[in-house]
Amino acid sequence: VIRCRAAVAWAVGKPLSVEEVEVSPPKAGEVRVKIVATGICRTDDHVLEGCFPNVVFPVIPGHEGAGIVESVGEGVTSVKPGDKVIPLCLPQCGGCSFCLNPESNYCVKSHVSEPQNLLPDKTSRFTCKGKQIHHFLWVSTFAEYTVMPEYAVAKIDAAAPLDKVCLLGCGFPTGYGAAINTAKVKPGSTCAIFGVGGVGLSVVMGCKAAGASRIIAVDINKDKFAKAKELGATDCISPQDFKKPIQEVLTEMTGHGVDYSFEAIGHVDTLTAALASCNMNTGVCVMVGVPASGSVISIDPMLLLSGRTWKGTLLGGWKMRDCIPTLVSSYLEKKFNSDVLISHTLPIAKVNEGFELLRAGK
Repeated sequence: VIRCRAAVAWAVGKPLSVEEVEVSPPKAGEVRVKIVATGICRTDDHVLEGCFPNVVFPVIPGHEGAGIVESVGEGVTSVKPGDKVIPLCLPQCGGCSFCLNPESNYCVKSHVSEPQNLLPDKTSRFTCKGKQIHHFLWVSTFAEYTVMPEYAVAKIDAAAPLDKVCLLGCGFPTGYGAAINTAKVKPGSTCAIFGVGGVGLSVVMGCKAAGASRIIAVDINKDKFAKAKELGATDCISPQDFKKPIQEVLTEMTGHGVDYSFEAIGHVDTLTAALASCNMNTGVCVMVGVPASGSVISIDPMLLLSGRTWKGTLLGGWKMRDCIPTLVSSYLEKKFNSDVLISHTLPIAKVNEGFELLRAGK
């Protein structure tokens, strides 16, 4: 058993508490990882607010990490102690019908099918103050050591800087892949991205890499525009600067609406606006942000009847175990620069400060 620090969420609406926890050794088919760095993602904030579905408290959140394998359980063959790895919040078991489908990046072992609050044998590897602590998406990267199934971890290049590639565990591939894999943005096309936080900026990078000729960033926080432009946005607009709905503004700017729109916030009203802002016949709208659990969207059926396509994306459509090592190699070859998404670097003791910066849009 390893004793280490972890940021524990004891209850909904309470700040995280950095505690000493005990982390049990990995059982058969499991891997124990020393987490070196983790990003803070809006999804973790949804957990703390109680609007992420089927999470059980107390829990150790965090799902965007990178680390080094400390030990492996019986039968583990794809990684060994000392390997650099990225934990996968969307597993790839390799055996289910989704994993076997080349067009799918889903896996029936994921939280959307059944909760990942306990490891597959329905027990936890974490205890604190004598209490069982739950896992989050099996990865719980807000702990200095964490345990997950082998199919929820990907070995990456030994040269990768873990404090930078941790973003490749969720935020960057989600946005970048939404453009490249899910929307399949074509060269010369027009795109609109609603919300240019870390994920939205990654969508901007994906649209630019795909050769889009016009990339419109939409956000009420104008502080985000400089970075959006640096990464390829051609126009930046705030809905607060217009009297009319933003979908009408975008339609006027582009003639008939954009070819591709992306919603990277997770609000019902911006989802509807994003759908309405792409052109009525061949437009594609991709839902990237995660709306609060239990949200319902009501839309005018004509928005879809005229031919638009409305799609969701999970982790940008990448088959995680197959693709994350390749994305890390692309990062090392400087094919994209995800480092620009890093605004602050804090010690785990200041994790709540990190969430304050996230909520302040910084």
